[in-house]
Amino acid sequence: MIPEEKVREVAERLSIVEVVSDYVSLRRAGGNFLGLCPFHAEKTPSFNVNPAREIFHCFGCGAGGNAFSFVMKIESVSFPEAVKLLARKAGVEIEERQLTPSEKKSQEEYAQFQRINELTASYYRSILLSGQEGDQARHYLANRSVEADISEAYRLGFAPDRRDGLVKHLKNNGVELDYALKLGIVRKSDSGWYDLFRNRLIFPIKDARGQVIAFAGRVLDASLPKYINSPESPLYHKSSVLFGLDMALPSIRTGSSIIIVEGYFDHLALYRAGIRNVVATCGTALTGTHAGLIKRHAERVYTLFDGDSAGKKATIRSMELFLEQRIPAYVISMPAGDDPDSFLAEHSSEDFSVLRDTARPAFEYFVRSLLAATPPDSVDSKVRIIDDIVPRFRKIADSVERDLYEKEICRLLGITVHAFRKRMGGGSLSQQEARKNQSNDAQPSDNVQDTMLALLLNYPDARTEILRVGLETIFTDDYLELAQLVLDALAGPESNQTLSQIADILVKQEHRTLFSRILVSDGQMADIEWRTVLDQCARSHEKKKLGSIKDIAARLAVLDANSAEYGELLKQADSLRTRKSKL
Repeated sequence: MIPEEKVREVAERLSIVEVVSDYVSLRRAGGNFLGLCPFHAEKTPSFNVNPAREIFHCFGCGAGGNAFSFVMKIESVSFPEAVKLLARKAGVEIEERQLTPSEKKSQEEYAQFQRINELTASYYRSILLSGQEGDQARHYLANRSVEADISEAYRLGFAPDRRDGLVKHLKNNGVELDYALKLGIVRKSDSGWYDLFRNRLIFPIKDARGQVIAFAGRVLDASLPKYINSPESPLYHKSSVLFGLDMALPSIRTGSSIIIVEGYFDHLALYRAGIRNVVATCGTALTGTHAGLIKRHAERVYTLFDGDSAGKKATIRSMELFLEQRIPAYVISMPAGDDPDSFLAEHSSEDFSVLRDTARPAFEYFVRSLLAATPPDSVDSKVRIIDDIVPRFRKIADSVERDLYEKEICRLLGITVHAFRKRMGGGSLSQQEARKNQSNDAQPSDNVQDTMLALLLNYPDARTEILRVGLETIFTDDYLELAQLVLDALAGPESNQTLSQIADILVKQEHRTLFSRILVSDGQMADIEWRTVLDQCARSHEKKKLGSIKDIAARLAVLDANSAEYGELLKQADSLRTRKSKL
């Protein structure tokens, strides 16, 4: 673990402008520096770096944080690794604290696992390149037009048809086989140790940094199973790993999109054609963890699954995950009978780009597929179609997109919007579902709360006054949570930390985005009369909370004038007028 004082020393020696300039061309724009965001594609700069606050924020994609956050995101590394990278740049020597026995054992085991995987990858690679037993694999790759440079990029290997070839190799390199057993690449029976992979082409599976964490083995003939993968291990959790992510990241950062395929050779076919923003699932269905991982790196996603029944189910399941994650998703459709490998064997990468550019939105694909499978030619079939659509329709977050799809669904089914909404339960979204969607949205900008939060961050006296009034009376939702987190940090044992350092304690993406946006935009807060601004914001906030007399009038119009509720609402309206007149 890196001592806190070393982290501070690194932060003090390097300016965020100096760090970011290694990756982004910046120009001064007032008190900030401006450039094209490295995390999404844009033509007009929206990426801001504030040297006074040591904070960056992109108004296009919402990415933000301090120098450590920037390095973590752009290099796909952990916080300690980001600190070490910047320490080397700053000339700061990192002396980590002494590990506990438990931590030391865990670290040593991790190093052992990494060493074993590297030894294994090198062993399989050597068999493929020069071993006599690798002849059939070399012929197989040649027949599939896999050249040496592609083979090297993937670190392809071959497991010979021997019971214990890898076992002997690991033993000869001083490996304790119990460690290899935990990785699942060797097995043990009553007759002794033996290899998991035999007579298979080997695809090493790597993490985002390119470190080998598992293996996939493919047969060279038509025998089954076609693929087997390493089992779950201390290094490998298939529900959170995307094959080829390490190779795709540079291209994803440039184009901000990602293509998901099912198979390793589908991935290879696209990569060989120069299409590099591609990942594949590792022999498992796409998971919510996968979708969250994709959201961290890309702004939109394309699925390219098989056209059979299983592939269509996988496409629809992935659509549901991407709707939940609020990621725009599209479906690339191949010509009948083609997969990426066969298509690119006969067509150019430009032809594939046409398929990608004409990809359908995933929800539209789902609706069209549903109508093709169940023609809406009867009342019963229409009801069944609507019941299939409704649960997915509810996941659409954007109100405009939802309204447009609602109209299109009704047109295709030949029903009225009223009938569709009635089947949904009286509205396009139930109140509960609407609240859920609202709570999942990134916190929308609120000028009053923005200003109040900026006052809290910049002026200790304003901070005291805001606390006296009460955070709950001023802030709501993410603003309230963030204000409390900042106050706790400023009042805690590390109260001397800078605001940019507070960015490191923020866990929720919504908090990080809001925090960095406020800090890079608070230049107008300098040299103001904070009390005047605070009073103006407080009055504006109170008016907003009081609501509108029109809302009460609308309710009164539909009530019996003799009812108790009618009288109560009249009293509320009078009270509201009185309170507003005093503001």
